Amino acid sequence: MAINVTRWSICLLVLLSILPSVFGLYFYLEGSEQKCFTEELPKETMVIGDYTAEEWSEEHNKFIHNKEVGIEVIVDELPSGNRIYSQKLSPKGQFKFTSAESGQHAICIFTSTAGWFSSTKIRLNLDLAIRDIMDDATEASEGTLSDLAQRVRDLNHKVNDIRREQSYLRDHEREFRDKSEATNGHTVTWTIVQLVVLAITCAWQMRHLRGFFEARKMI
Repeated sequence: MAINVTRWSICLLVLLSILPSVFGLYFYLEGSEQKCFTEELPKETMVIGDYTAEEWSEEHNKFIHNKEVGIEVIVDELPSGNRIYSQKLSPKGQFKFTSAESGQHAICIFTSTAGWFSSTKIRLNLDLAIRDIMDDATEASEGTLSDLAQRVRDLNHKVNDIRREQSYLRDHEREFRDKSEATNGHTVTWTIVQLVVLAITCAWQMRHLRGFFEARKMI
């Protein structure tokens, strides 16, 4: 019963986490500082980032758009460190990448024009959208869909997202089960080895004591 409740709880959390599939944030970059954050992605999931980088101007006393500012984005798979995306970009635009494998992905952003001792301060606004790679294939026909058809399509995408997340959870559950079984197997093996060593030690001690008593003619 507890296992079923736990599984339903996990599914509910996954559902709540999928529904808002777009989230935004902003942060500051000073000089050559690099900001990284991790995102756990299922296999074949597309991540689209819309960003705007603004530079602090002492003259205007505010953040302004500067065409000379360059942004670099790199994405690595964790813990393998396999780089799946690396691109130098303009101060405003969009980047996208697709996860090749399920797991944690590190997304790092930094300014590519700042020197090591630069004091440039950048404010970067970032909106990330996570969706299935099949979404782009039908995106071109969105303008011809009726409102009802569009709602059905969006609902279908949500269902596909849930299925993909469930598949990802099943993979994790299978991996965890395999590790648990391997650990239990090692524990049993080690216990048997200990029992065998203990039995051999006891037999040797008994034989030694018997020989000692026979030598003393006590038995």
